[in-house]
Parts: sequence; structure tokens; C-alpha cells
Amino acid sequence: MSNEMRLFSVTNERPLAIKISKALGIPLCEIELQKFSDGEVKINIEESIRGKNCYVIQSMNSNVNERLIEMLIMIDALKRASAHSITVIMPYYGYSRQDRKAHSREPVTAKLIANLLQQTGATRLISVDLHAAQIQGFFNIPIDHISAIPLLTDHLISKYGNEDVVIVAPDHSGVVRARRVADKMNAPIAILNRKPRPNEREISSVIGDVRGKLAIVVDDIIDTGYRATTSADKLLASGASAVVTCATHAVLAGHAAERLAGSNIQEIVLTDAIDIPEEKLNEKMTIITIGEILAKAISGVQENRSLHPLF
Repeated sequence: MSNEMRLFSVTNERPLAIKISKALGIPLCEIELQKFSDGEVKINIEESIRGKNCYVIQSMNSNVNERLIEMLIMIDALKRASAHSITVIMPYYGYSRQDRKAHSREPVTAKLIANLLQQTGATRLISVDLHAAQIQGFFNIPIDHISAIPLLTDHLISKYGNEDVVIVAPDHSGVVRARRVADKMNAPIAILNRKPRPNEREISSVIGDVRGKLAIVVDDIIDTGYRATTSADKLLASGASAVVTCATHAVLAGHAAERLAGSNIQEIVLTDAIDIPEEKLNEKMTIITIGEILAKAISGVQENRSLHPLF
């Protein structure tokens, strides 16, 4: 390798970072993160990283604004310490749902985040299942857009491969994601004809046949849980035998965990792209780790190998 690598996790909430570290066989470097009484953040890197390729893991979960400013301060610290390169590993890209102007006088905040990361000094981004693939075009630095869909699909095949299933897109924009799973499972697809905001909890119809089938809803994010629960209720009312929901990013804001636990969903398949606090876990949830694929992505970038198999 032309330049040695160093691996960092910005926050102390770092179970995914530990899994990546173990898969790579290299330790996480120590940093000192201080928070002052007024909420200001200060970071000190506790070893020399001059001329090193630095990889920084930070998912924008829980308090997204706090996680973002921590990441920006960390990037600035690495740049001022003469890092050779700074690769941001951001499994969940916060503000990704604000990727366009849906109404007049709205910001495109996903683009703003891209500007901030680049201007601060990031030289590369690795992210997982962006809400909208076109976010990649907001950057003028290389982006590796990794997908957890193959991992989720492998679990679904191993558990439900012998059942009569239908893969369901929770709205029209999710058809491409659902099609990827359906093709691998050799299953038909259905689409929930969901009304636009602010009435997105209302589903006017189901496009496709779900009667007597196990309906597997494929989404990228579970936030409040309303989208997942209303999807399940509509599918069961339309004749589905049971409903399984899977998603890459478990935001689980507010009372989402309780809402999901009390729902008609049989199984909720998630990844650890966002760390899920123990108090939000329930027996319906199955957590698939993405630590291995992110370790492969980091190794590929470091050794200048193709990452195509991870897309």
C-alpha cells in the first residue's frame, strides 16, 4: 500500500465501527471528543496521521444535526493534521429525503450536506442505500454507493424461499428497490398506491395480486413506523396471508419501535447501518450486520480494487 490507513469512529456509540475494525483486522484510532457546557464540540486526534489515508465512520443517526457537526469538525481536524486522504463512511446519509424542491421556496438540503462535506475536506464518501441514487450527482468527489439489498435478500431467501411470496414497493418511487429483491427471489411485485404528502398514510389501492401470499415490503428507511404499519394493514386487508417488512436504515424516531412492536407485521428485517438502542429492539426485529461489506469497501478503496460486487 502506498499510504498507511487509519480507521476512526467519531462518537462513542460505535458498535458498527467495532465490527468494521474487526473485519479489517486493524484497531480504531483513539480520539478525544469533548463537549462544552454550551454544546460546542472539540476533537483531538491522539496520534500522528500525517500522510495517512484516513477512514472516518459516522452514521447520521439519533441526533442528526449533532452527528453532522461532529463529522465536519473531525474532517477539519484530519485535514489540519496533514492526512493524505479523508474517506467518510456514512452508512446513513442524513437529510437524504430532502433531495429536491417539492414545493416553492424549499431548500435542497441533501445538496447542502454534500457541499459541507466537500468544502470541509472530505476526499471520498462511502454510503449505503441512499434514499435517492441521484444524490451521488451532488458531489464532485468519488462516491461508493454500497447496497445492503443483497444481504437482506439472502436472509429472505433462507427463511421464506419456499413460500408463495410477493415483493411489495411501499410507493411508486420504491419500485426499483423492490424489483431487485423480486428478481433474486423469482417473485412477482406489487405496488401500494400511496397518496402524496401530507396524506401519505392513506393507501388508495394495491397494484398487483397479494391474495394468499406472504407480502414482503421492501423500503430503505423506517422512520416513524407509520408507513410500515399502514402498508401491513392494507396488504392484510387485501388478502395477504402475512406481512414481512425490511429496510436498510432503522431511524425509529419517537415511538416508532413501540408502534412496530404492536403492529400486524410478522418480521422486521433491518441492518445495523444505524445503531439501534437496546430499549428499541423487540422480538419481531432481525438485525443484519453490514460491517463485513463496509470493511470490504474500505479495503477495496485502500488497495485500489473494484467495488462493483458491492453495488
